[in-house]
Amino acid sequence: MSERQKELLKEIVESYIDTAKPVGSKSLCKKLKCSSATIRNEMSRLEEFGYIEKNHISSGRVPSEDGYKYYVANLMKPKELSQSDAYKLQTIFRNQELCLSDAIEACVEIISEMTNYTSVVLGKNSGENSLQQVSIIPLKNSHIVALVCTDLGVVQNKQFTLPSHISLQEVVKTCEIINKMLIGTPIDEVSTRLEYEIKPIVAKKIEQYETIFSIFSQTFHDFATKTTDTVHVSGKNFLLSKPEYDNVEDIRNIMAKFEDPSLIEKIDGTGKDGGVNIYIGEDSEFDPNVTVIKTTYKRNGSEGTIAIIGPKRMEYDRVVGLLTFINRELNKEDSNG
Repeated sequence: MSERQKELLKEIVESYIDTAKPVGSKSLCKKLKCSSATIRNEMSRLEEFGYIEKNHISSGRVPSEDGYKYYVANLMKPKELSQSDAYKLQTIFRNQELCLSDAIEACVEIISEMTNYTSVVLGKNSGENSLQQVSIIPLKNSHIVALVCTDLGVVQNKQFTLPSHISLQEVVKTCEIINKMLIGTPIDEVSTRLEYEIKPIVAKKIEQYETIFSIFSQTFHDFATKTTDTVHVSGKNFLLSKPEYDNVEDIRNIMAKFEDPSLIEKIDGTGKDGGVNIYIGEDSEFDPNVTVIKTTYKRNGSEGTIAIIGPKRMEYDRVVGLLTFINRELNKEDSNG
């Protein structure tokens, strides 16, 4: 493509992203300081290349999927975050009271508000987590909470109702045995050791050991399940507010996809280079009418994917700048930690 054609395509893409309206030759004449005939001729060339296409309801042009891809690969420059946006995200990442999963979930909530797109985090805690402590917290009306913590700051809890014939003291005693014998054990080995090493000891020392043992067995089972795979979607309604979703069928279709775990899982993945990767239309493997822009993280035994989903008419420069910043912050935290 000639430099003029590149400039023209850039104007068409960015104008359509901004207004969601087909772009006509008149507005382009003023911006590019060319005659209407020149613009129409160059637009015809771009149409032949497959980068723009006619809109059915007007004489204006809109970017094609290939046009967006060319724009992203050759014409777009990521935007730096504003100081206020950067500060909001840095405040979350540097909050020592938040574990990584909570920090990232808070982060995607803010991302959705900043961009008006849908954000997704798919997290996974690896077997590098080791048991640090099990605690029993008594509540009212015979309720207790079993709290499990790992050495990497992952915390899960499960609430139980104690049967009337079970004493809290015996539950606490069992908890002390588990802490004494299992601290430092990799999380993915805890259930096995609980069954074959701890259960025989508890059976000798605790009368109602079966009921009490089941409390801890369920807690560790749930913990292992939750730390294996977590999905958090924020701002689904932001996507529905876009003009692309102006009929009920399109809304039903996209909402059904957000409820389908197998489709959400397709958003996951390492990406091409560990940086920020862009998947437009069919390449997204989620929906042919959206763009998925994502980055990955791996820190403190946890790894996952942060993705932003929007229409193909997405503010690519802003979203790429935002995810580049997040990727850099997570890597910075990793190198410091």
